[in-house]
Amino acid sequence: MHALIVISHPHPESLTHSTARKIAEGISASGTEHSFEIADLNAEGFDPRFNAADLAAHLRQGPPPADVSREQSRVDRADALVLVYPVYWWSMPGLLKGWIDRVFANGWAYDDSAYDEGADTGLVKKLGRLKVHLVAIGGASLGTYTRHGYLGAMRTQIDHGIFDYCGAHVAASELLIPSATEPAERQLETARALGRHLFARDRHPDMPKAI
Repeated sequence: MHALIVISHPHPESLTHSTARKIAEGISASGTEHSFEIADLNAEGFDPRFNAADLAAHLRQGPPPADVSREQSRVDRADALVLVYPVYWWSMPGLLKGWIDRVFANGWAYDDSAYDEGADTGLVKKLGRLKVHLVAIGGASLGTYTRHGYLGAMRTQIDHGIFDYCGAHVAASELLIPSATEPAERQLETARALGRHLFARDRHPDMPKAI
């Protein structure tokens, strides 16, 4: 099985990148039948701006832009999508949000043409085969996130608002929080465990628990 690991962070030596590498390491350790591809959106220069061509594709008035088609093909090749990103303003970075805005397009991730035609057949969710793993790197304490309702907000915004709309299953939603008094090895081992059991049918005892 194959995973697409998408990273959104400008610094290659960041904890975000280290976390993604540990997830990839875990996938490699899980068996030769499993593989991964890393999409570093900053290094690859992905343009997150939803433009006129994207709007035309959304309205079924033109084909998707070439860079969007390439990204959709990457997701099509994957059995699992892993998003690794720092928490910015209690959400994901704008680059990653723009990747989702453009790539998870009408006609590919979902189909709302029934609404355009005035029919009452509802939304067609087209990514039911895809499992999604969210790995956010927090910048505040778990108590702060819990007290202010971030954990529920994350599920609403991302798990439900994005992926459920497309039919994709969020298999794991992790919030890793670095500690000023503890080395990052603990978080990185959590990431490696996630990668090692990414394709496991049942959650393994040492696999991190969803937030």
